[in-house]
Amino acid sequence: MSQKVLLNAKEINIILHRLACQLIEKHNDFRDTVLIGIQPRGKFLANRLAQILKEDYKIKHIQLGHLDITFFRDDFRRGEKPLEANTTEINFIVEDKNIVFIDDVLYTGRSIRSALTAIQSFGRPNEIELLTLIDRRFSRHLPIQPNYKGRQVDAINKEKVKVNWVENEGEDAVYLVEA
Repeated sequence: MSQKVLLNAKEINIILHRLACQLIEKHNDFRDTVLIGIQPRGKFLANRLAQILKEDYKIKHIQLGHLDITFFRDDFRRGEKPLEANTTEINFIVEDKNIVFIDDVLYTGRSIRSALTAIQSFGRPNEIELLTLIDRRFSRHLPIQPNYKGRQVDAINKEKVKVNWVENEGEDAVYLVEA
C-alpha cells in the first residue's frame, strides 16, 4: 500500500485560515450561525476552525457542536460488524440558525444526506451550508456540493484520501492512499 502526501501541516494551516476568512465574510460575527462537526472525523476540523476563529480572528460568539449520524446512514445495517455510535454534542437551539456542517472529506455525499436528516431532530434551521477540507468531486452519488472547500482531489480507482489530525494521529497531513 503506497501513499502520497497531498497536504502537509503548513499547507493545512494555510487552508484552515483561508476557510476561516471565508466563513467570516459570510457570517460576520456568527450570532446567527452555528458550526457542526460531523462525527467522527469532521469533529477535528470543526474544533480546529472554531479555535482559529476565536483565537486568531477574535470572533466571540462561536457555537460549536458535534453531530453523530451513525443511525441515520443508509448503510447502517449492511456491514459485517455493527457500527459504533459517537456522541452528539449540540447544547444549543438550531431553530432559525444558519448551520455550517463541517466534515474532513466529501466523497459520495451520503454522510451529508444523513446529517441533513439527523439535524432535523434539533429544529428547523434557516440555512445549511457545507465546509469540507477535501472534495473528491468525481465520486459523488448524490447531488451535494460544498460551499467551502480546502482542496479538490481527483482520486481514481481504489485510491482513498486519508486525513490525519495532530489531535488524533499525531500529525497534520492529508494522504492519497493506493489500496
